[in-house]
Amino acid sequence: MAVQKSKHSRSKRGMRRSHDKCKISQISIDNYSKEKHIRHHMTKKKFYRGKKIF
Repeated sequence: MAVQKSKHSRSKRGMRRSHDKCKISQISIDNYSKEKHIRHHMTKKKFYRGKKIF
């Protein structure tokens, strides 16, 4: 079984996971603001499920 030599940092982990973020099937349109956004994330104008998030 492979064992890592040292702990991977948060930035390395994030760089590895960054390629999975924006697939075409994960883009939705907010009903209230009509903006495109990634599912389960707020829009650029800070709306989530029709409510303004500060």
